[in-house]
Amino acid sequence: MTFGKAMNAGLRRAMEESDRVLLMGEDIGELGGVFRVTEHLKRDFGANRVLDTPLAEAGIVGSAIGLAMAGFRPVVEIQFDGFVFPAFDQITTQLAKLTNRHEGSLSMPVVIRIPYGGHIGAVEHHQESPEAYFAHTPGLRVVSPSTPNDAYWMIQDAIASDDPVIFMEPKSRYWQKGEVQTDERGLDLHASRVVREGSDVTLVGHGAMVSVLLQAAAIAEGEGTSCEVIDLRSISPVDYAPLVESARKTGRMVWAQEAPGHLGLGGEIAATVTERAFYSLEAPVLRVSGFDVPFPPAKLEGLFLPDADRVLEAVDRALAF
Repeated sequence: MTFGKAMNAGLRRAMEESDRVLLMGEDIGELGGVFRVTEHLKRDFGANRVLDTPLAEAGIVGSAIGLAMAGFRPVVEIQFDGFVFPAFDQITTQLAKLTNRHEGSLSMPVVIRIPYGGHIGAVEHHQESPEAYFAHTPGLRVVSPSTPNDAYWMIQDAIASDDPVIFMEPKSRYWQKGEVQTDERGLDLHASRVVREGSDVTLVGHGAMVSVLLQAAAIAEGEGTSCEVIDLRSISPVDYAPLVESARKTGRMVWAQEAPGHLGLGGEIAATVTERAFYSLEAPVLRVSGFDVPFPPAKLEGLFLPDADRVLEAVDRALAF
């Protein structure tokens, strides 16, 4: 099924298993969301469990916090990535801190779904990659699936978590098709995964970048270079074990992200892998990212977003050391 349909199926299963699971967001009911992820859920579960909200992100998240305090498990949809910032205060100063403020006695099982990233030719505020803001905030879990199977299982695991989860959905992948094992659980919510074995260079990314890395690895193989590809899956916490093991095997690593590079996730990945695998590295961990400018208009996104060519250029630099 497609990534979007897998998300829908995962939400449906979680709602079937517990009547404490509620969905909230703009246009998620009758419309089914702008990407149709919640299609038919209001019809099947009713308006008391699939709530069309006003255009007020701070109010949506604030209401979800209150519902979580009352024992519900709200799932909030932020319609587009750039719309999350009106709710930023509620997320980072309230939701992220309440469990710690209550010394662990109060759980905050809130999931905030954020369609993020580029590749769809959208306008300002509709294509951004804000994951680093949330990964930098203690008290939040941040994850990003890249396949339909992960979408199906990770949304259920996020809803089951007693901690708040920022669920980053690469919007360019909503139409990607893949096999979904509905009867066989996926990996742990926070586990990284090797998706392609290789021996010369390790390529790491998350979300939509994983398909770019696989494309780059296929091209590199034709040129005689064997690339291992790792899907990070969880942005906070990070499962470093597969990354460090791979770095020790290949001696070289390239990280890729859609977000701007300055103070981005790639810097933390590079520093930690270097600390843990320093004597195995034959080259510094290199980073490929969006540029340090606001996400550009649709016609320029192809210049801004990392593609296979930019990843391969970094592979060549790593091999040149």
